[in-house]
Amino acid sequence: METSLQQLKTDVEVSSDSHVIETLPVLVVHAHTSCNCRCIMCDIWKTREGKSFGVHDLEPHIASIKKLGVSWLVFSGGEPLLNPQLPLLCARLRNENIRLTLLTTGLLLQKCAADVATSFDDIIISLDGPPEVHDTIRRVDGAFALIATGIKAARQHRHDLPITARTTIQKANHHRLRETVQAAQQIHLDGISFLAADLTSSAFNRPLAWPVDRQDEIGLSLVEADALDGEIEALIAETPCGTKDGFVAETPDKLRRIARHFRVHLGLQPAEAPMCNAPWVSAVVEVDGSVRPCFFHPPIGNLQVGTLESILNGPQARSFRQNLVIQENSICRRCVCSLHYRL
Repeated sequence: METSLQQLKTDVEVSSDSHVIETLPVLVVHAHTSCNCRCIMCDIWKTREGKSFGVHDLEPHIASIKKLGVSWLVFSGGEPLLNPQLPLLCARLRNENIRLTLLTTGLLLQKCAADVATSFDDIIISLDGPPEVHDTIRRVDGAFALIATGIKAARQHRHDLPITARTTIQKANHHRLRETVQAAQQIHLDGISFLAADLTSSAFNRPLAWPVDRQDEIGLSLVEADALDGEIEALIAETPCGTKDGFVAETPDKLRRIARHFRVHLGLQPAEAPMCNAPWVSAVVEVDGSVRPCFFHPPIGNLQVGTLESILNGPQARSFRQNLVIQENSICRRCVCSLHYRL
C-alpha cells in the first residue's frame, strides 16, 4: 500500500493532543476473509471461514466515518470481489463522496466488470511477474490471462478507469522486475508499484510469525540480493521511476530500499524504520471488526463493542500512539508497507 496511498496528499487536522484523531483520511477495510489465489508468500488463502464485511457491519459506523472525514477507503482482503455485498457497500460509501479503491487478485474482474467499473475510482491488481512467473507464484493456472481479460472487460464498461499493478518482490521473481513491467504494459495497465515480501510479521492470516525455514523460502540469499540490486539498477536506467508520468511508482531511492530490506533480513545491514505516520492518519478494519493502526500492529479494539471513532480515540489506541516510537519499534523497523501521509 505504500506507493498507492502516498499519492493522496491533503491537510489533516490534529487536535492539541496529537494522539487524539480528529481527521482520518484513509480507511482500509478487509471485505472478505478468503482468497481465490494460493500465493506462496501469503497465508490468507488458508482460511476456511469465508466471511464477508457486510452493509450491516458498515452502517453503525457511517456517522464516525463522516465525523472523521474519511476521504479514501480501500477495500482489501482476502479477495474483495468474493463479497456479494461489495456493490452495496460501495453505493453506500459513494453517498458520502468517499474515494474507493479496490485491491484485487484480478481473477474475478471479468465476471464483475460492470459492478467494478461503476463502483470504484481505481483498481490495484496484484501482479507477480510475466505470465509463467505470476501463475507459479499464485498457484493458479491461467491467472495472468484472467487478469488480462478482466482489464479489457472493465475498460469496455469504463475506458478511463485507472488500473495499476502492485508486485511483491521475493525469491521467485526478484530477477524479473523489468519483465514484470513489460508484462504490465502489454496488458495495458496504467502503472506499477513494487514492495518487498513481508517475512517476519504475524499479518496476512499468520497465527505466528513464520519460522526461519519458511522465511528462507521467500527471502533472498546473498547471491539473490546482489541480483536484485542489479535488476533494480537496470530498471532505473531503462524506465522512468517515481516521476509524474513514469510507469513505475517508486523513486529510485525507494526501489533501492526494497533491496535493502532483504539485506537487513540477512543480517548484513541494520534495520531502519521507514518514514511513517499510518497510526495517526489511517486504520485497518478486518472482517471480524478488529481495528488495527496498520496492517502489522495488533488490534486496538473491535467494532462489535464500539464505534470507529470511540475505538480510535479510546484509551488503548491513544496509549499505543503515545508510546509508539517508529524508529525504535521492532515491527516498524521491519515494515515493508509504510504510509507517510503528508500533513
